[in-house]
Amino acid sequence: MTDKTDNVQKELERLRSLISDYNYQYYVLDDPSVPDSEYDRLYRELHALESKHPELITEDSPTQRVGAKPDSGFEEVIHELPMLSLDNAMDSDEMVNFNRRVNDRLAQSKDIEYVCEPKLDGLAISLLYENGILTRAATRGDGSQGENITLNAKTIRSIPLKLRINNPPERIEVRGEVFMLKRSFEALNEEAKATESKVFANPRNAAAGSLRQLDPQITAKRNLSFYAYSMGLVSDDFKLADKHYDRLLQIKDLGLPVSNEVKVVSGIEECLDYYRDILERRDALEYEIDGVVNKVNDIALQERLGFVARAPRWAIAHKFPAQEEVTQLLGVDFQVGRTGALTPVARLKPVSVGGVTVSNATLHNMDEIERLGVRVKDYVIIRRAGDVIPQVVSIIEERRPDNTLVIKAPSECPVCSSPVERAEGEAVIRCTGGLICSSQRNEALKHFASRKAMDIDGLGDKLVEIFSDKGFVKSISDLYRITKEQITGLDRMGEKSADNLLVALEKSKSTTLPKFLYALGIREVGEVTAKNISNHFLTIEAIMRARQEELESVSDVGPIVAQHLRAFFDNDDNRQQVKELMELGVHWPEIEQKSDEELPLKDKTFVITGSFEGVSRAEIKEKLESLGAKVAGSVSKKTTALIAGEKAGSKLSKAESLGVEVLGLEFLDNF
Repeated sequence: MTDKTDNVQKELERLRSLISDYNYQYYVLDDPSVPDSEYDRLYRELHALESKHPELITEDSPTQRVGAKPDSGFEEVIHELPMLSLDNAMDSDEMVNFNRRVNDRLAQSKDIEYVCEPKLDGLAISLLYENGILTRAATRGDGSQGENITLNAKTIRSIPLKLRINNPPERIEVRGEVFMLKRSFEALNEEAKATESKVFANPRNAAAGSLRQLDPQITAKRNLSFYAYSMGLVSDDFKLADKHYDRLLQIKDLGLPVSNEVKVVSGIEECLDYYRDILERRDALEYEIDGVVNKVNDIALQERLGFVARAPRWAIAHKFPAQEEVTQLLGVDFQVGRTGALTPVARLKPVSVGGVTVSNATLHNMDEIERLGVRVKDYVIIRRAGDVIPQVVSIIEERRPDNTLVIKAPSECPVCSSPVERAEGEAVIRCTGGLICSSQRNEALKHFASRKAMDIDGLGDKLVEIFSDKGFVKSISDLYRITKEQITGLDRMGEKSADNLLVALEKSKSTTLPKFLYALGIREVGEVTAKNISNHFLTIEAIMRARQEELESVSDVGPIVAQHLRAFFDNDDNRQQVKELMELGVHWPEIEQKSDEELPLKDKTFVITGSFEGVSRAEIKEKLESLGAKVAGSVSKKTTALIAGEKAGSKLSKAESLGVEVLGLEFLDNF
């Protein structure tokens, strides 16, 4: 063996060992230590190297089999038809190449009809029905054999125990994905944190861990969901449709759920259009997806195309840009927020996540740092989803360097050096400096000037910091004492800029009581709470003198919010600020108490989705609330109606599945 061959052999062994370890962690332990993107990179690297050196391929290589052995805690199940995995396309070029290969193998050039389906981020399972009764459920396992999880699968309400047809086939196997809705995942982790139990990194891990509980009662509490995506073994007494999409409709007729996002398209360009559309809507979906599965629709063409060792030639998964990545934590800074909260921020070795370069991520608080066991110089998994601030999900312990540093909470504010405190029962450490802390003051000013608060056009974060640093503004009310001379004395601020800002400041004085109350930055008082309090008490004076129990009588105001309100208005400096702001001209129209006749939608809950020509969703929400309605962010059984516009998406599907009434914008013409 030459030195070159020896080096290739060693690299192959290294890659196979790593991938096998990660397979075991993912499929057997349900505790992966690296994100999918890291696994995919290693697999593609191994596959490429073996393609160049086919003589070095071994039977036990991960490329020659689909997955890993099942956990011995469950009875083994042999799949009569293997549950194979899919090849991946990482970009549009690879999708175009896939389509070209399909056409070449079929010796044709016309557009192929594909079925596009969201690639659910969960756990693949097989459901076997005999004479219409669910008799066995099994995990995919290594594709040839899985684990018997029948008792756990029966706890999933979306999986019927009996098929909804009069003459069921003797045997029929339905395959699909078990997953966890985002809201269920968040609730599970909140409960886990409260009870100091295991916190899951993402919904996929939570679904896999929940489905493989040895105690079905635990699984039943986890609120899992299921979507079917194909059939496996089917007895001869059931006539199968000739198209994949029609077979999905047959599955629905049997009583099993199929994603409402499934769509038939023609040609590769429509596949890419579907990918771009669902990628744009990804964060609005109720469940996690990590790509799109594209399948040739015609079953006869599928059979002609056949399989390779690991995957069908007629299907491919077009993966989304990774939302999780591995990088190194270089240090931790503590940022001081508007309420004095010290938030630890991880400084990272820059890495691309979901197409965005990330160099900072939140660590939330010291409890989270302790829970993660993270140290400076650790290799960490970070996650970014949509516009959510990137967060550190977990550490990779086997890659921990010898020179890591323990992260310690500061004993004083990193900005003003005031002592810090941690209230009993709270995870947050706070600076006690109040407005003497420039960071708290700056954040309070930024919040006050923001669009949803006083909406001072042109007063951006940078300008606020300059005003504060130069001593022009030491309190909120000082914003309205800014002079033209002070503004024009700044770099790049001429007379026109100064005039525009002064006009914006004057304009902002005309506001509403809910916006003013929200702008004050009282802890836990958001827009909706501020509106409820304002509509209940009608005047700022009544709010300022309201007793704790009176405040708690307001919708959405509990003991904690009421305590924050009382603490704020019991502070002489805060009361003085309110007085000065009003003396400087901040005003709002009186709130008139409306009668029940003037609130025809009182006690009704609406959800708004999609886009509307000539009107924003914020304007529709304002109209509904003026009629007494409550506007929620998600559809539930308690929803009165969904107001749907163009491209309504998953909320429309959810409303239809729950039997919630769906209305158009013309509904509001009646009021």
